[in-house]
Amino acid sequence: MSGNTHTDILLAGAIAAFTVDLLVYPLDTLKTRIQSPDYKRLFLNGGSNTINKPVLFRGLYQGVGSVIIATLPSSGAFFTTYEAIKSTLTSHNPHLTSTNSRLLPQPVIHGIASSIAELVSCAILTPAEVIKQNAQMVDSTKISSTNATVQTLAKFRSNPLALWRGYTALAGRNLPFTALQFPMFEKMRAEVKGYRERRNLASGTLLESGLVTAASAGTAGSIAAVITTPIDVIKTRIMLAAADGPGSESKGNEKAKNTKSSAQLKDALGNATKKPQARKSSVQIGREILAENGIKGLWRGGALRGAWTMLGSGLYLGVYESGRIWLARRRGDEINEDGLD
Repeated sequence: MSGNTHTDILLAGAIAAFTVDLLVYPLDTLKTRIQSPDYKRLFLNGGSNTINKPVLFRGLYQGVGSVIIATLPSSGAFFTTYEAIKSTLTSHNPHLTSTNSRLLPQPVIHGIASSIAELVSCAILTPAEVIKQNAQMVDSTKISSTNATVQTLAKFRSNPLALWRGYTALAGRNLPFTALQFPMFEKMRAEVKGYRERRNLASGTLLESGLVTAASAGTAGSIAAVITTPIDVIKTRIMLAAADGPGSESKGNEKAKNTKSSAQLKDALGNATKKPQARKSSVQIGREILAENGIKGLWRGGALRGAWTMLGSGLYLGVYESGRIWLARRRGDEINEDGLD
């Protein structure tokens, strides 16, 4: 991490995350709604099966606050871990005497470093991701003095640990995504920089470094995003189901008070205290999606996910790269711009 301190990495990662969250969040909301099992019921006109645009496009920033709060430390943790693991593996990667090459190819090091960093990041980000996706589905057409995030948090009041229920699903999506994206990204950026240097086009400016990084990251991210779409669809459904716990039964109990006799109410309350049914596995959810919508159901939102990931990844790593270089140069330090190291 020549020229960069841990503070530089944390600040650059936080600035990058904040910038991306504000700009691409509406596209993420649309993706969540399209992948939701309630998409047809909530966002399509029943008679014509056409999109109800006023409903689909309303409240696109619902839940953004929780993500901004959690994304700042999670992104800082990701980049700190990524840089540390990559630096350690690179410095301790022995030479093979027969070929004078390294034991571990650089793409493998990038994949290992990004995967470990993602596991750390997901532990911080999971609660916010669960809150975000459930808040994105709150019906904003109904008049309420309580915002979507607060309404969502109320569902987890009696079972806050459910906020971490989507950790495995989030890690299961992000691990293959980052393992695909970062080796492609590092390779693409190296090729683009090498091409520009060979043709004497390289200027060495901060703007050039940011643009090359953004283009490489955006391209690699969109490819990885499309490939991992089926995992993302399953992850979305798991996280939306996380709110269906004890706290989400308050509305049903309230309705029971008005429609059932005292004896029936007693039975209903008794049933509410019973152990909840076992939650469905990722495989079961995948089979349900196939049964409901066929193979297309697993790729729902793939094009939108690819588009917003291209924009988001390009901005994210572009701003991060520019930020860490600027912070180092501001102190008068030189920095290696050939990789995120």
